[in-house]
Amino acid sequence: MSHDHNTELDQIEGALGARARAAAEAPAASAQAASAAARVSARMAAEGLADVSYAPVDSPFGPLLLAVTKRGLVRLAFPEEHPDAVLERLASTVSPRIVEARTPLEPARRELEEYFEGQRRAFEVPLDWTLSGPFARRVLRATARIPFGGVLSYTQVASRAGSPRGSRAAGNALGSNPIPIVVPCHRVLRSGGALGGYGGGLERKRWLLELEGALQRRSLASRT
Repeated sequence: MSHDHNTELDQIEGALGARARAAAEAPAASAQAASAAARVSARMAAEGLADVSYAPVDSPFGPLLLAVTKRGLVRLAFPEEHPDAVLERLASTVSPRIVEARTPLEPARRELEEYFEGQRRAFEVPLDWTLSGPFARRVLRATARIPFGGVLSYTQVASRAGSPRGSRAAGNALGSNPIPIVVPCHRVLRSGGALGGYGGGLERKRWLLELEGALQRRSLASRT
């Protein structure tokens, strides 16, 4: 075997060895970068430098993405909503100063956990309505006042929002509710009692209504 051939083999082996070392070091570098990013996020949140804090929160539906501002809870996204799209909307509409930090989300996380366990009937966390327009805000505020276990029709909600003939517009506002569950758009049904639509899917709407006992009460009322 020629000297040139041996040199070429040495170069190939050296390159492969370097690639293997880089691959072995990549997870450690990635973990270090993630740790550094977490420290920066925590410091920004602690010092009040972030305008939006977000974190995933467990639920019976899978991980929900929650986001809060200094005003209050601004976004609750279901698992099927892509986090990047949610964060991009927040960055363009609310503020680009967004960090992942769990501490600011703790009150909302705790209340949601209590709700899912049947230990909470009303949410108390402050809300930020920035992502909703003026009419949608009126609709969502009216919806937020529907009590646990109660339901209203789209027409009733529209009327309470100041637009008795705006049931279709009210439905659109509810369909784009940025803070579902906490702002209980699942409690709004069609006039005949049918579920109607729901941004999180009808099965999820039914599950929430059953958790609150609303469907059982309506069934009993229809028999009397």
